[in-house]
Amino acid sequence: MNVQTFVQPTPGSPIELADTSITAESPASLPSLLELSQPELAELVAQQGQPAFRARQLWEWIYKHYAADFDEMTNLPKTLRTALAATATVNPLSLVTQVVSAAGDTQKVLFRLPDGKTIEAVLMIYDKRRTLCISSQAGCGMGCTFCATALGGLGRNLTAGEIVAQVLYFARYLARPEAEPKMAIARPTAVTNIVLMGMGEPMHNYRNVWTALRRLTDADAFGLGARHITLSTVGLIPMIDRMADEGLQINLAVSLHAPNDKLRNQLVPINARYPVAELLAAVERYITKTNRRVTFEYALMAGINDSQPLALELATKLRALHCHVNVIPLNPVPDSPFQPTSDQETQRFVQTLNENGVPATVRIRRGIEINAGCGQLQRAMESA
Repeated sequence: MNVQTFVQPTPGSPIELADTSITAESPASLPSLLELSQPELAELVAQQGQPAFRARQLWEWIYKHYAADFDEMTNLPKTLRTALAATATVNPLSLVTQVVSAAGDTQKVLFRLPDGKTIEAVLMIYDKRRTLCISSQAGCGMGCTFCATALGGLGRNLTAGEIVAQVLYFARYLARPEAEPKMAIARPTAVTNIVLMGMGEPMHNYRNVWTALRRLTDADAFGLGARHITLSTVGLIPMIDRMADEGLQINLAVSLHAPNDKLRNQLVPINARYPVAELLAAVERYITKTNRRVTFEYALMAGINDSQPLALELATKLRALHCHVNVIPLNPVPDSPFQPTSDQETQRFVQTLNENGVPATVRIRRGIEINAGCGQLQRAMESA
């Protein structure tokens, strides 16, 4: 990645910035403090000749008060704020555009990264939940044929700080009644749930994703309960096995979309490497080790994966697992051969699963008119 990042110092040495060959296509930008652990931040503050408690104040401004710049940190000395502002930033994301659904319950934001690439994140308002859908990569390399993000391929992995920054952006928005745009919600309020179901395959960026997840669940940092976070994967088996040993109760969701290899190979190309039987075996290992229920995501596409025989086949393969099927009405991509199944056929598919021993529900579809599906707003902006 052609961006500047902090380098872990050796004890007693100054913190340095690693210049990884910034090019004209990835303009130089100040590194973000979101890339630093608490000890690294303390070392940075110590280099400014400040007492240790200043690092604690700085940390709390970022993760408890959601400060986006140093001017907001009014209990820090001005000399420290000035020094930090000259060498670093807090928020690595730049706002490109934001749109709100007609119902006022969904907001989608397109962010620009320091190297010019763009990512999406979505805030969805429910009666008791304020759920964020965030990205883990700029683009995606999994090649799922019905997905707007996959059409552009993989740009790069997001850093841990860039993942956390998406959450802090919306936490800041929800905490401040005056923040624009207006939505159908009383503020101040707080983030209650996070799903890693935006752009990218989280398991393909495992280290940075899990660094971000630990920051987001750390009571000393953002402090959201692990059970309120869901990680979605197309089924990278080695990483599912690895996740089972993490010891953090993040929910696992598997994007299945087909019950057999013949069809899933067409929809989810990674299936050729990790076929259905092996994937389900990995899920069973995960459930046995963690004693946690797994969600299977199944995006219904008219005339492709929504038939009754396929519903029965899916039920046969899943009924022995401690799982739930989240049936998703497809958010269509313009000019795509993949179109959503009718409401009637969707209900019939769900009923077949339920009647055959597999708990299933339909995910509420949000923000179709604002391109709320993964990758759609970015694609719309690029083609405008």
